[in-house]
Amino acid sequence: MGLGTPTAVLLAGWLIGATGIGGVLVVPVLTLQGLAPQEAIAASALAFAFPGLAALYWLRRAPGGWSGPGPTLVLSALPSALLGAGLVRRLRPGWLLAGLALLAVASGARGLRGGSAPAAAQGELPRPAAAGLGALVGLGSALTGTGGPVLMIPLLMLLRQPLDRSIAAAQAIQLPLALCVTLPHCQAGRLDLALALGLGVLLLAGSLAGQWAARRIAVRTLQRGVCLLLLATGFWLAWRAIHLTVLSP
Repeated sequence: MGLGTPTAVLLAGWLIGATGIGGVLVVPVLTLQGLAPQEAIAASALAFAFPGLAALYWLRRAPGGWSGPGPTLVLSALPSALLGAGLVRRLRPGWLLAGLALLAVASGARGLRGGSAPAAAQGELPRPAAAGLGALVGLGSALTGTGGPVLMIPLLMLLRQPLDRSIAAAQAIQLPLALCVTLPHCQAGRLDLALALGLGVLLLAGSLAGQWAARRIAVRTLQRGVCLLLLATGFWLAWRAIHLTVLSP
């Protein structure tokens, strides 16, 4: 890795910890350093398990703890992610990415239009709704090759769930998704374990710093930052969708 790569990965980890979004930076940074895209995706997939583990610990200490919807969201993503990993070769992800881009942009724009005060949180998600949402996120993430937070955070924001617990659940869902995505890469011999572990340590350090910072940032400021990142991510996903559906042969 070049000298700038660890700094960029730490920044991505900080964004993951503070906002739940930021993992999209890792693969482009690695490919700019000359790493093959397949190897970059394989290494980053396993690395995302590290901040996911840290988020599980934070989620346990959050209000409601294991009795809240967070663990249900995380656990229900595992079987659907496995299903998505098996279906991904049969589907073209371009249209799925386009839908995900629209969701991210719409959610970010709605949040920014919400005024100076954050939207009032709705009641806690019932377990069946949390299970269905987790399954949807697991399937969608596996089919599009994106991290769970990119899909989960806009959905939870649209459902007006508390921002702090939404961010924690979105980070924690990276753990089962990372394990599901890593398995086929490992079987194909594309996984550089040393690189993945190094990235994981950097992402973990950055995410812990981001979590610390998020607890000290005003809720409205944090919400605005999340919305801006959703808009940026949505436009980037739209570009990927155009590349896959129009520019690719």
